[in-house]
Amino acid sequence: MKEMGMKVTVVEADKIGSVVSGLGLGRTLAAVGGRRAARVGDVVVVRALTDSATYNQLELPTGRLAKINPGDVLVGALGSRRALKGFVGDVPAEAGAGDRLHLLNMGGVIGCCKGHHSSLSDAIEVEVLGFVVDESQRVRNIGDGALALRESLPEACAPLVIVAGACMNSGKTFAATEIVRQATRQGMRVAAAKLSGVAALRDTLNMADHGAVATASFLDCGLPSTVGVGDLAPVAKAIISKLNESAPDLIIIELGDGILGGYSVESVFDDEELRAAMAAVVFCASDYVGAWGGIELFRRRGIDVDVVAGSVTDSQMGEDYIESELGAPAGNAKRDGARLFELIRKKVSSFQLSVFSEATAGD
Repeated sequence: MKEMGMKVTVVEADKIGSVVSGLGLGRTLAAVGGRRAARVGDVVVVRALTDSATYNQLELPTGRLAKINPGDVLVGALGSRRALKGFVGDVPAEAGAGDRLHLLNMGGVIGCCKGHHSSLSDAIEVEVLGFVVDESQRVRNIGDGALALRESLPEACAPLVIVAGACMNSGKTFAATEIVRQATRQGMRVAAAKLSGVAALRDTLNMADHGAVATASFLDCGLPSTVGVGDLAPVAKAIISKLNESAPDLIIIELGDGILGGYSVESVFDDEELRAAMAAVVFCASDYVGAWGGIELFRRRGIDVDVVAGSVTDSQMGEDYIESELGAPAGNAKRDGARLFELIRKKVSSFQLSVFSEATAGD
């Protein structure tokens, strides 16, 4: 670290986290080390102090994963995480050079770790070197130049297929990407989004790999995670509006984490405009109780689960049980993606027909 005047230093970063990918930062950065109030999304440069046996990679802006070694200088953003099967942590009230924080996810979200799942080793501890600043010495934040939140959807909005789940690792991403793939194979223009969770490019890159013509996530709205957002509807509407610019026939939206938890997922279903735009709701679970609970929670909100997917349907027995005992259509992304999409396509067609009927009723 080379001194530049009294307060600003020039830092050479070894690795840059994908959470700051929207800023287009280079490896040579200006930083200030003095203590200051910490904001969600502030860009910080840190030095890795420890290793981790189970969580030791950083996702770069290219999407590539790079091994983190003790001593590496990393660039990330302050944020919180509430992972049932991962790390839990928060943004400190203030921070400055010399403070000890933790790497909370592979995208480069940094905060104070308060605990982790028993299957993981401790989070990598990092030392704050400073806050990254621009030419006017203003602290950079991933909200700089982010999508503006919106209170309404565009007038002409593509039908939405919502993929939600009981919790993380219940099969949501696999189902969402398979739906994208199957729809694309049938000649549809499909856009896709990750609406909640903690920031990383992995899932949206996966969606693009399966044929999505456009992708977006809450990261595009300047959020390192959706912890503490409260109401995700304005974020969802900003993302959906952006995706509609690509003129898609269908928009697939994955809601990270579970419909209960710390990422504000349930707020999406409180918004009447979003609900009216949902052509189909796909719910992913890993067991019968989770599937039953999801169906029941949606029922209490006046929403029908159109298809149950996820790992509970990985065997034919699970698929049969969901349909015979829980009375919901079931489809598996791994064993028969074509059938899963056919169930969804029928719902989308019915939705489009009803929208057309409403639009022409007064003619």
